[in-house]
Amino acid sequence: MNNPYILLWLEAPLQSWGFDSRFGRRDTLSFPTKSGVLGLICCALGAGGPQKRLLKEFADLDMQVLAFAHQGENGKAASIPPRLIDFQMVGSGYNEKDPWETLMIPKTQEGKKAVGGGTKLTYRYYIQDMAFAVALQVPEQRLEELEYRLKHPVWDIYLGRKCCVPTEIVFQGTFNSPEKAFDKANEIGLSKNRTASFKVLQGEYEYGESMILNDVPVSFGEFKEYRDRIVTIQPMEMEVNG
Repeated sequence: MNNPYILLWLEAPLQSWGFDSRFGRRDTLSFPTKSGVLGLICCALGAGGPQKRLLKEFADLDMQVLAFAHQGENGKAASIPPRLIDFQMVGSGYNEKDPWETLMIPKTQEGKKAVGGGTKLTYRYYIQDMAFAVALQVPEQRLEELEYRLKHPVWDIYLGRKCCVPTEIVFQGTFNSPEKAFDKANEIGLSKNRTASFKVLQGEYEYGESMILNDVPVSFGEFKEYRDRIVTIQPMEMEVNG
């Protein structure tokens, strides 16, 4: 028997799926990364630390994404998710004479005051008002545990960052193929007046735009490690015409 697929419905006012970020600029892809989705799985399971064995079980399994946007006046969905850029100052305005506020000021690794007083500027990027159906292939032996824990998570689950709280039930069922999972996703989208705008397939295909992502986690925890995978982004109109 082939490994089954679970359908995750990821919907929120804001989502952020970083893949090439630094402290000063926290960018986001226009769709969920595999590392972000597996991080969500780890939260549901209460699995902290490196989790190398768990991640290895998922590393070569399939993950497909179907993006849903609200329908416009012409009945079509936006092909590019709208973004929000949040400018933040971290470590600014604290009273250095207050022992509690002093603890909040960013410091060097040695615990000393950072050069420039510790104030840092950062830009954080978010996707706005999108929904993503993720068909994630899972190990057969993990299925029962995953079904339970996604309904009763050990830790809070979120969509890329802790401020991105899902506004819909995440786990939407188990299926024997991504096509069956996306049939269910289209039903959910229709009930929410959302239209599928693009699809992200794992692997390289003749139609669509292919790209390499360094988003397959090998190890979480303090020392994170990732490896590459190829994905192909297919606009839905291209899929129809193809």
